[in-house]
Amino acid sequence: MGKKINVVVWNEGRHEKTSDEVRRAYPNGIHGAIAEGLGKQADMAMKTATLDDPEHGLTEAVLDNTDVLIWWGHMAHHEVRDEIVERVRDRILRGMGLIVLHSGHMSKIFLRMMGTSGRLKWREAGEKERLWNIEPGHPITEGIGEHFELPHTEMYGEPFGIPTPDKVIFISWFPGGEVFRSGCTWERDLGRIFYFRPGHETFPIYYDGNVLKVLTNAVRWAAPRLVVPSLDCPNVEPLEPLPARG
Repeated sequence: MGKKINVVVWNEGRHEKTSDEVRRAYPNGIHGAIAEGLGKQADMAMKTATLDDPEHGLTEAVLDNTDVLIWWGHMAHHEVRDEIVERVRDRILRGMGLIVLHSGHMSKIFLRMMGTSGRLKWREAGEKERLWNIEPGHPITEGIGEHFELPHTEMYGEPFGIPTPDKVIFISWFPGGEVFRSGCTWERDLGRIFYFRPGHETFPIYYDGNVLKVLTNAVRWAAPRLVVPSLDCPNVEPLEPLPARG
């Protein structure tokens, strides 16, 4: 076994402090459920961080030892400090992977990386979601069939205010007729980004085997191939003598 992939699961950690319903669904928080599910993989080392930790749990030292950051946020996007967002952004551009979940589409870090509005349609009715695997050869869909279903979800519908993805991995369908690009990838400098739609603070989606399989695959896909200490624009000398100007 080679070096493990160091994963940090970030969560606001607010819902479970204020809602009995959320605590029943995720007694250890969504971050705890995801970390427990992925922590069963022999090639992954899991840590968690929350909004109320010092520096939101995303210190320089933590990020310097993070290969993939998983981000879940919903009710307190505005409380994430801008300097921490810039710190995370710098680390992504230098090679760290980012996986953004569900309502993280409105997080500061996702909008900062996308440069767009993140807007979408939504409806909270506990309806079924059918996710179609439209890239069966992609590493993120390894072991996933033609489609899978979640019995109770919050609907997200198009249009989705994101830049055109490098790859659309999943498309979701809902009984109300809406569809949604529910699994999308991008590369930003040396970092890989995956947005994955399923999730909710009261529906037990992060215990679902298919969802955990997708996240497991996504961590391996997003793990750095190369990390550099800085991104700069150096003025360089030529490798060979240049012809004299006439």
